[in-house]
Amino acid sequence: MIRSMTGFGRSEGVFNNINFSIEIKAVNHRYFEFNCRMPKTLFFLEDKLKKTFQERIFRGKTEVFISMLSGASDSTKISVNNSFVESYVNALKQLKSTYNLAGEISVSDLAGKSDTFLIENKEINEEELTEFIINLANNAIDSFIAMRETEGGSLKRDLLLKLDDILNNVALIEELSPKTLKAYEEKLKERIEETFKNFNLNTSSVNIDEQRIITEVAVFADKIAVDEETVRLRSHIAQMKEILNGDGAVGRKLDFLVQEMNREANTIGSKAQDSDIAKKVIEIKTTIEKIREQIQNIE
Repeated sequence: MIRSMTGFGRSEGVFNNINFSIEIKAVNHRYFEFNCRMPKTLFFLEDKLKKTFQERIFRGKTEVFISMLSGASDSTKISVNNSFVESYVNALKQLKSTYNLAGEISVSDLAGKSDTFLIENKEINEEELTEFIINLANNAIDSFIAMRETEGGSLKRDLLLKLDDILNNVALIEELSPKTLKAYEEKLKERIEETFKNFNLNTSSVNIDEQRIITEVAVFADKIAVDEETVRLRSHIAQMKEILNGDGAVGRKLDFLVQEMNREANTIGSKAQDSDIAKKVIEIKTTIEKIREQIQNIE
């Protein structure tokens, strides 16, 4: 199933009384771009996380946010550095007594000193934490991909309708093309007869070179022939439909095909000698442009 490049995914879990959450957001980008914001304590996981995402997401600017929620304080133990506090208080008392200073010692005097408290981080098994975070990331990626596939399904249905619309116009061009040739042949004969009349010549007494007319018509037919272009256009459309019904990252393939489709449409337009054909070419090119815009959203 094809996927959109935009999407959102989220997963939550608890490890050692710490609540973690992972959020994934992505927007269109030609290649895979990875950016992860997470607490410093998890920086050692960055390379493994990027590899995990790169194995499952192939295109799009992907932003990942990892949070440590309520309960994170359980991983840290804070206690009073009694030896420092005792020495510091005694020093202040000595200072007050020696120099006969006023004032009392308060908690705020001590709280501002960096050595007043001892901060101990509980040891965390990095291997177990790594396994937990990677599993959490994969759960978030699952929901992220599910949203991408839902949006991709909508894009696919719309693209198939647009491709059918192009095929209908191609069929009309193929139907109109022989009529254009016939009209040219008749118009050529009318011009010859009109020329004879202008010179007061009797067409019945003058031998009209039918072979020359046939040659002129053949040259004109070669100039306006669009058979090769319509066949290639149909082939590109068939390939695009096949890709849309497949799996994996297909955005670049579709982008290439839409360029080829536009090339064929331009060639048909340059050969068009009929206003109705020209109108159909404009409709085809307009639809191709809409397809091009939508393909930019496909992974």
